[in-house]
Amino acid sequence: MSALLDIYEPGQTPLPHQDSLAVGIDLGTTHSLVAIAGDTGTEVVHNIHGHALVPSVVYYAPDGTVEVGYPARLRADRGEQGAIASVKRLMGRGREDIAELGGNALYDIVPGTEKGMVRLRAGGREVSPVDVSSEILKNLKANAEKALGKSVTKAVITVPAYFDDAARTATKDAAKLAGLEVLRLINEPTAAALAYGLDKNVQGTYAIFDLGGGTFDISLLKLEQGVFQVLATAGDTLLGGDDFDQAIAAWVLAETNAEDAPLQSGEVGNLISLARTVKHTLTTENQAEISFHGKTLSLSRAEFEELIQPYLSKAIEVCEQAVTDAKLTLPDIHGIVMVGGSTRVPAVQAAVQEFFGRKPLTDVNPDEVVAIGAAIQAKGLTQGSDNLLLDVIPLSLGLETMGGITEKLIYRNTPIPVSVAQEFTTFKDSQNAMQIHVVQGERELAEHNRSLAHFELNGIPPLPAGIARVNVIFTVDADGLLTVTAEEKTTATRQSVDVRPSYGLPIEQIEKMLMESMGHAREDITGRLLVEAKVEAERIIVEIRSALSSDGDLLDEKEKARLERQIQVVTNTLGGDDRDYIDAESHELSRLAQPFAEKRMDRAIGLALKGAHIDDMETKKHA
Repeated sequence: MSALLDIYEPGQTPLPHQDSLAVGIDLGTTHSLVAIAGDTGTEVVHNIHGHALVPSVVYYAPDGTVEVGYPARLRADRGEQGAIASVKRLMGRGREDIAELGGNALYDIVPGTEKGMVRLRAGGREVSPVDVSSEILKNLKANAEKALGKSVTKAVITVPAYFDDAARTATKDAAKLAGLEVLRLINEPTAAALAYGLDKNVQGTYAIFDLGGGTFDISLLKLEQGVFQVLATAGDTLLGGDDFDQAIAAWVLAETNAEDAPLQSGEVGNLISLARTVKHTLTTENQAEISFHGKTLSLSRAEFEELIQPYLSKAIEVCEQAVTDAKLTLPDIHGIVMVGGSTRVPAVQAAVQEFFGRKPLTDVNPDEVVAIGAAIQAKGLTQGSDNLLLDVIPLSLGLETMGGITEKLIYRNTPIPVSVAQEFTTFKDSQNAMQIHVVQGERELAEHNRSLAHFELNGIPPLPAGIARVNVIFTVDADGLLTVTAEEKTTATRQSVDVRPSYGLPIEQIEKMLMESMGHAREDITGRLLVEAKVEAERIIVEIRSALSSDGDLLDEKEKARLERQIQVVTNTLGGDDRDYIDAESHELSRLAQPFAEKRMDRAIGLALKGAHIDDMETKKHA
């Protein structure tokens, strides 16, 4: 299969980085680019059109050829079905995750109910988002090879901070298909900070304000002596420069009385393209004209800023959340680095300056800074570097325990790589297996969080409840990928799993989960305490019934009847939701059972003094 690529202009002098074979790639939603870091500095590779930015659009022709970049975007603007744009939104996602995209003219979703990543139909064939992304990466790889005059086999690729395991794994798979070894996946805001920090040799805490075409991220990073530590990150994957274009397009439709008339697919693409041009004009001018449906309209910068004010307010709300999460105040932040082409809009810069109380830093090209940071990291990984990147995980990771409770092992905004261990035990006597259910999210009950993986640890020795010790280890590597290991300590029985779901959590759902965790915080805590009370009550009942079965002869009939009555009372409370009532009756059961426990202890001590082993007596009783 041939591919038509927007490659580096043949005959141009290669960039002065002949010894550098690792590159940095910004694989973006709307545009992508590649940069190379060498001894003489860092440069972004330009394509045949003289642009650093390559549109992240792929066109699959019926004859089997593939077009990438500008030719493909022209086809997408005309609404051609073989063109696929913004595929990054689909990486690692299943069909049910993107059902709302089914009506988009640029996506022809392959029908079916099978599990796995969504598949698209284009040019008479079926392709996955991984396939499409690999074509973009092949394009960037070819550009870099033309610039270097050598083969490129290694890369550092940037991903959004909110990409989950499935999306990150899908990105690495796409790189493999493109013939690239991924040295590291790094978060986009971290790459921007890396580029700015190394270029400017700055120290302190900085906000990375990343507003691209389709998404918005804000990260707070601490830069100190070569260490780049992410303190907090937040974002909105439904906010970006594309929304500004849509706002202008909606205004045009209203002004031309065309908002109720259905537009042809070509007209839709044309209108959005015109709106994009107006946005670019108003970035430097105070007035712009647009002609549509036979009318010529004039839009002022002030009117444009009024149209996009709701989106600016949403961005500032996200910034407030990030500052709160990082436990910082605004005076603690030394500077704001602007990333993404949409940050060129004057109203965006003004809103940022008003919120943070200082002028944002705009001296680094916002379109190129992420790729430059990735290239610097690629050089560091292949040629040695004193810089340390400490990214964070976007959502907490944990296990489902008895009663459906989420036990968090790694909390959101924890720096990675990280490894955390915690011991768990069995709930029932002679339990010889344990189900490990890995979940992701901030809610207290597992059913409200994302299920990542299930596996079973077998071979647990048949011990009394609460005696076995199972050590569970969560390890998140530098790419943000999770491995879970469980080991029973007395037998060294071990089981592990790489958490790689067949498709991932939509990144907008991650943000929704964060918002829900805050909105339902009181409700969740109350629910968790209720479940814990019920689990504890059930544990007490199980223990006392087991004791009655083995040592009931120590009690007379009245004592047994008293315990049985209270056991029934506690059992009846489990059907309600009054936690205080459950706790009170459970405590009463424990109080009534205390004399029985003392008699059992006396018997055990007596057996020990006679030289008999307790386990031997238990064996005789049950023989």
